[in-house]
Amino acid sequence: MKPLIAIIGRPNVGKSTLFNRLTDRKKAIVIDQPGATRDRNYADGHWRDRRFTVIDTGGFEPAADERILIQMREQTLLAIEEADVLLFLMDGRTGLAPADIDIARTLRGLDKPVFFVVNKIDGARHEDLAYEFYRLGVEEIHPVSAQHGLGVAELLDRVIEHLPPAEAEAEDDPGDEPRRIAVIGRPNVGKSSLINRILGYERTIANPTPGTTRDPIDTPFRYNRRDYLFIDTAGIRRKSRISVTLEKYTIVQAMKAIDRSDIALLLVDAVEGVTEQDVKIAGLAVEKGSAVILCVNKWDAVDKDDATVGAFVADIRDKLKFLEFAPIVFISALTGQRVRKILEIIEGVYDQYTRRIATAELNRQARDFIAAHPPPRYRNHDNAVSYLTQVGVKPPTFIFFVKEPKGMHFSYERYLTNQVRSAFGFDQVPVRIFFKRKS
Repeated sequence: MKPLIAIIGRPNVGKSTLFNRLTDRKKAIVIDQPGATRDRNYADGHWRDRRFTVIDTGGFEPAADERILIQMREQTLLAIEEADVLLFLMDGRTGLAPADIDIARTLRGLDKPVFFVVNKIDGARHEDLAYEFYRLGVEEIHPVSAQHGLGVAELLDRVIEHLPPAEAEAEDDPGDEPRRIAVIGRPNVGKSSLINRILGYERTIANPTPGTTRDPIDTPFRYNRRDYLFIDTAGIRRKSRISVTLEKYTIVQAMKAIDRSDIALLLVDAVEGVTEQDVKIAGLAVEKGSAVILCVNKWDAVDKDDATVGAFVADIRDKLKFLEFAPIVFISALTGQRVRKILEIIEGVYDQYTRRIATAELNRQARDFIAAHPPPRYRNHDNAVSYLTQVGVKPPTFIFFVKEPKGMHFSYERYLTNQVRSAFGFDQVPVRIFFKRKS
């Protein structure tokens, strides 16, 4: 599980710009308008040898009474509660505002590192603007320009000193590790009921009221001399349905559970079918690199004929095209129908998820499918693949050494991915491939 760094502050102080800078991406919407970010935004980043997740929050107005501003404030309060390190961002151009003083007062009693960062210090001519913020009574102010990157490296050097110790890397031989399984999905699709059915007793509260589960619940389990760790997550709601009640803000916990899992059991309601929110949750798991098993729950409540299963599978494959590798199992957590089948599927998926292929074997078979379909020419020159090697598992990750990586079109990358899946038995897990210039 990666440490969490939360960026908080008033609206329009540059939080999203700093978020994009820390994560090296253009994920957050950046416009010169207060309140452009209303929900928390998440992305992974790294600095030197440390990896972390950054949370971009909406504007924090301590005295706001408008409903949307109250929601944004409570989202920020949850981010403050969950984060390991806080970056309190202020606007050097507008100076110290009363709201900044109120936020600083809120942060003062926290037992976690807080960095007071003054943004929009775009050069030496603006450095004097930062001195005013020492009125907050803090020992250190960090001037930065999120837009131009000035001072960000120095800030990150200090931040990583205060991150929790890094977890030990997994051993190359995963044989004795427990299979970490996150049970994810929308509220009230039967996640807790499925955990209880697998275990054979009431480990978690199963209630028809959506949102009963708030925090991830870890449960060790042993079956057929194999160790498992099931993580029951709170349901992930559509953002438009998040109210001002803090108990419904569960996305951070669910993200943490996915981040530390090997396999995600994505539960889909058989009665409602695949929804837009199911697609978003599945995308979150894939982005984190988890293997996914699609569990269609409440199958006992569906009127069926000979074509029902085929139609449902076709609908899933159509709406979740990026999960073409994920196995599908139709279950009923209520009756136990095919629940034990899930454990068999987990073993097959985990075997692929942790499988390593010897370099010699990789290149022996790769020669055939590369010769059958050579890479496209780049700038009127052949762009030959020299060799490939596997550099990681969870998920299986490969590097192709080529003459010019820029010349590898995404369609050829897809071709190679499909060939690796077919040739080496990775048909049920995500596969990542990268291109590197041969030295």
